[in-house]
Amino acid sequence: MTRTVAIGIQNFADLIQKNYFYIDKTSFIKEWWESGDSVTLISRPRRFGKTLNMSMLEHFFSVDYAGRGDLFEGLSIWEEEAYRRIQGTYPVISISFANVKEKDYESTKKRIGQILTNLFVKYSFLKESDVLTDVDRAFFDRILSLDICETDATFALHQLSNYLYRYYGKKVIILLDEYDTPMQEAYVNGYWNEMVSFTRSMFNSTFKTNTCLERGIMTGITRVSKESIFSDLNNLKVVTTTSDEYASSFGFTEGEVFTALNAFGYGKEKNKVKSWYDGFIFGNLKDIYNPWSILNYLDTGKFCAYWANTSSNSLVGKLLREGSRKIKEKFECLLQGGTIQSVIDEQIVYDQLDGNERAVWSLLLASGYLKVLSFESYRDIPEGAMPKYELTLTNREVRLMFGNMIRNWFNDAEADYNDFIKALLVGDRKAMNAYMNRVALQTFSYFDTGNSSSGAEPERFYHGFVLGLLVELQGRYMVISNRESGFGRYDVMLEPLKPEDDDAIILEFKVHDPEDEETLKDTVQEALRQIKEKKYAAVLEAKGIPGERIHNYGFAFEGKKVLA
Repeated sequence: MTRTVAIGIQNFADLIQKNYFYIDKTSFIKEWWESGDSVTLISRPRRFGKTLNMSMLEHFFSVDYAGRGDLFEGLSIWEEEAYRRIQGTYPVISISFANVKEKDYESTKKRIGQILTNLFVKYSFLKESDVLTDVDRAFFDRILSLDICETDATFALHQLSNYLYRYYGKKVIILLDEYDTPMQEAYVNGYWNEMVSFTRSMFNSTFKTNTCLERGIMTGITRVSKESIFSDLNNLKVVTTTSDEYASSFGFTEGEVFTALNAFGYGKEKNKVKSWYDGFIFGNLKDIYNPWSILNYLDTGKFCAYWANTSSNSLVGKLLREGSRKIKEKFECLLQGGTIQSVIDEQIVYDQLDGNERAVWSLLLASGYLKVLSFESYRDIPEGAMPKYELTLTNREVRLMFGNMIRNWFNDAEADYNDFIKALLVGDRKAMNAYMNRVALQTFSYFDTGNSSSGAEPERFYHGFVLGLLVELQGRYMVISNRESGFGRYDVMLEPLKPEDDDAIILEFKVHDPEDEETLKDTVQEALRQIKEKKYAAVLEAKGIPGERIHNYGFAFEGKKVLA
């Protein structure tokens, strides 16, 4: 009989004691412990078992679970006699920043303060012991107060380590889950510099100058740049998605997935499951599956974008929506199943994301939205150059996620946007003008900075608009972008997948230039002239689409005004 699939349980003991479905990842304990690394940072996409593995480590090492070897009986780690002897023998500090998602710095400090207070409440028995001095108890009381000062907050884990070491006579293991969540929120909400200062101070005292630290481990989605918060941590071992260490410890391998599918009676669906949820690559290990989606599929037997729907993806959406012309052009290629080439920097520098295309693709790779198909060897490139990676969207689930994200860009103008699409397909130019102007008015600034801005770049709007066309017309049209010009123009062909049912459409976007054209109507005529002069229709006619079934439209932009 197959075990029950329990969704959302991240406590190791609950899974084991209630005999819920679990894929054995306890070999991670041995691999990590035998690495000998003082402090380890492991980056993996969200919902890849980071929190469950941290819970597993806590249950294995913590003195709070001394004598609880029953939790590991039948699992791979319990076959190791040496590890049976160290189960439950270390003081362990375990905290998570997963829920630190505040809109401003003061709220973030307060939220972290609450986490620290709860942690000290757990160890309040230390106050009654004779290992603490009056000064220690005063510090303890300050952390237990409702208003912790910043200096005490950044030093709290250091002090608690010292107290536990003195009480147990053994150095401490510190587990910090989702360390980078506050960093991402700080970038999105505009308090990055303050958060960097706070985090650097906390991590330095916790992981660098902490003489009572036995081992430390941090998990997160990204590797935040060393210059940002890890400048003082020369004892840090970093493991990213391109590292070979712990490759099979996070996520499910194909063998594990196929065994589970057979056990649950879904063996015939292996290929479909693979197309939906496979595609992740960690180090040299390919065919890693998204565990959150696999668990949900085993539970329901239905194909759905489970993983994509577990987060608002606010950072990713901001970077793509407000991204430059080049970023949107490359993203068009990805949406249509293509690949892009980019240098990758695994040290994410958040304050460079706005203007650094390479940083954007690096973040998307670290977050699991892109996968590496191939990469250049250092042997094959000039000295001093950086290798380029060939990247593509990870799987079908990710493509669906981005489709929904792009649709949400037009939420405020959804009715007008849908009506514009309908008018475009039936050739109603008057209606197209009316609806396009309303869409532009409501969303123009949204594609630039999210705020009203007289200096907004028109190209950011119409590149985003083309991405919308790609999503809305998929399955009916092939949307082809010519991209032969820079700022001020953007050519789009809508090639019908069934020419017998739909006409072809050519769109030319052009920004009004007062020096060359007196009115918007003149700009529209110039756009139409360019379509004819450059014979864009010839490509479609060569495929057998007659000229009378090819419709040309010029769009002229002047600020938020549009004329077709």
